[in-house]
Amino acid sequence: MTSTHQRASGADVERGPGRWLALAVLVLAVLLVAVDATVLGLATPYISEDLKPSGTQLLWIGDVYSFVIAGLLVSMGSLGDRIGRKKLLLTGAVAFGAVSVLNAYATSPELMILARALLGVAGATLMPSTLALIRNIFHDPRERSLAVGIWGAMASAGAAVGPVVGGFLLEHFWWGSVFLINLPVMAVLVLVGIKLLPESKNPAPGPWDLVSVALSLIGMIAVVYAIKEAAAHGLRWDVVVAAVIGAAALTWFVRRQLTLPAPLLDMRLFRNRGFSGAVLADLLTVLGLSGLVFFLSQFLQLVQGRRPFEAGLAELPAAVGAVGAGLIAGMVARRFSVRVVVAGGLAAVGLALAALTGLSEHTGYPLLGASLLVVGIGAGFSFTVTADVILSSVPKEQAGAASAVSETAYELGAALGIALLGSIVTGVYRDFTAPAGTPPDVASASHESLGGAVESVTALPPHEADALLAAARTAFVDGLSLAATVGAAVLLATAVAAWFLLKGQKLEESPLPPEDDAP
Repeated sequence: MTSTHQRASGADVERGPGRWLALAVLVLAVLLVAVDATVLGLATPYISEDLKPSGTQLLWIGDVYSFVIAGLLVSMGSLGDRIGRKKLLLTGAVAFGAVSVLNAYATSPELMILARALLGVAGATLMPSTLALIRNIFHDPRERSLAVGIWGAMASAGAAVGPVVGGFLLEHFWWGSVFLINLPVMAVLVLVGIKLLPESKNPAPGPWDLVSVALSLIGMIAVVYAIKEAAAHGLRWDVVVAAVIGAAALTWFVRRQLTLPAPLLDMRLFRNRGFSGAVLADLLTVLGLSGLVFFLSQFLQLVQGRRPFEAGLAELPAAVGAVGAGLIAGMVARRFSVRVVVAGGLAAVGLALAALTGLSEHTGYPLLGASLLVVGIGAGFSFTVTADVILSSVPKEQAGAASAVSETAYELGAALGIALLGSIVTGVYRDFTAPAGTPPDVASASHESLGGAVESVTALPPHEADALLAAARTAFVDGLSLAATVGAAVLLATAVAAWFLLKGQKLEESPLPPEDDAP
């Protein structure tokens, strides 16, 4: 019911049509973070050519953004609960735009690494704030399910649009342009968000524990670093030290949360089987998918010879499937059940990955496109419903911290997936035998990566170059097929686990019939 003297307040936004306009602002932030996460991969060859980073510096340029985001998500989610989610979101958006300029005009590898780290700090404020605001704007459970579906759909769309937009910009402008596209989006988000977004926070949050913030940051960064380095270079002493430091910091973090009267993250949330099951499903799903997604662009460009823009278009079916499934996931989960939708979605993704185990250099696009569509549909159903379960399992006051746990599961799953499945691809690839007579320096560069092989063969006569590239591409595809097999096994096992962990889990129902809900 509405009154004639409604004020332009948060309550009005939550009741009237303003809540959908507010959602439109929130999905801009999601779109931006998702696009930014995917464009760097396409821009890396251009950045390498211009800034001339060492191999280690190049890895840090690629990784430091996700390291910092993974380390700060829980802290930033909790900070939003304390100071206000709108305030944190808009501050982070301004910072994200400003640091994007620093990324675009970086003049050295060191400055680029610093700029990517600062972008990670800003990015960590955006994702938990958006989900937490959705939890507090949409009180009707069915509307909240649709809002979460739209939120997830935009994340999927951003991840797919990123390569397309990035590919177009890289073919027409310099590499910094892929960062400058953030500015107009951020400007709209801030200007419209100031007016439309309601403020929400925990009314009795307690102090923000800086020791817990430090432990969370050190623990997550050290663990993610150890996983990635162990996969790339094996168990060196520094990797073992990082793993021990990370494990010790996270253990201390958990123990500290259990003793604090106002913890950064309430560990008791994990006693809720639905919450824990949804978080675990997210982590393992991203783990199983990320290795394939990470190497698929290389397959399309370096094996099948597609241009960056064409490769981006080729990956669109996954986004189309995810967007469509995300929008109806809540309705389907209420019609059947949470565990049917999540487990069924994960099983579909696993079977689609299994179909890619027969991948070859000459695999036609119909099989690839169909598999990507099924992956998108399955992931869209699963991720949307698990996000809804996570949000509805916690009190509104803790929405930021709970959202951050969900996002942290994605980041950790991506790090584990790229590390574990990436090491499978790399391990198989490096074992290929270069044709007899290949110069040692060319053979060495070729064994480092498929990109290195494509670049180094330009110095060889055409017939020798073709033979070396054929061997390298075959090895890469063999590694990708094995990674798809492992990914399929992980997804199918996760589907079984979700079936048991989410037993009896239901999405909240609307307290009033739909016709009584109209403004």
